[in-house]
Amino acid sequence: MFRKELRYYFSTPIAYIVIGLYLLAISLFLWVIPGQWNIIDSGYAQVDGLFQLSPWLFMLLCPALTMRLFSEERQSGMWDLIRTKPISLTRIVLGKYFAAWTLVLIGLLPCFVHYFVVAYMAEPMGNLDSGAFLGSFIGLILLSGTFMALGVLCATFSKSQIVCFIAAALCCFVLYWVLLQDHYSSLSRGVLDLIDVMVFITVAVVALIAAIFTIDKLTRK
Repeated sequence: MFRKELRYYFSTPIAYIVIGLYLLAISLFLWVIPGQWNIIDSGYAQVDGLFQLSPWLFMLLCPALTMRLFSEERQSGMWDLIRTKPISLTRIVLGKYFAAWTLVLIGLLPCFVHYFVVAYMAEPMGNLDSGAFLGSFIGLILLSGTFMALGVLCATFSKSQIVCFIAAALCCFVLYWVLLQDHYSSLSRGVLDLIDVMVFITVAVVALIAAIFTIDKLTRK
């Protein structure tokens, strides 16, 4: 299931469009568009804008990648065929989840370019807080995994991709604003606190368990 979903993403324009728009938006805000996130305007060797902007962009990126995970198969009737195969519902959901999350992680890799460029431009060269960057990047990985789990859960709500997208975007926004923002900010300071890490993992696990029960309930109707 993991390989199937990953092949699907890269065989359609979805992966390239979503990742491309994310990287383009980040690059424009960091280097071109004047403002608080512009590295050149700030005069400091830092890439804080990357980690301040990414959560808000992920609220759209993650739902866009997960909204079709179940809706297409349920609409086309392929879901009934998949359920006849000797594979558990848990493995199906996890396979789809990890495939979508892997796509996001691949999209994050080019962001290291900003780190190396700023390190090269710094005076003296390399004068950049690597610990804070690493902590922020780990926080971004955990946040993306949590958002993807919420997206998978919302993808089970309806056969309509638009409904799934809107529901996932709203869930990501509310949960980030109410719970995740403080923990993400803590990681962004370069402090790897076990409590912060466990919050992200717990939310993701609960969302995936809920997704398994929801899709199982729907398929039994």
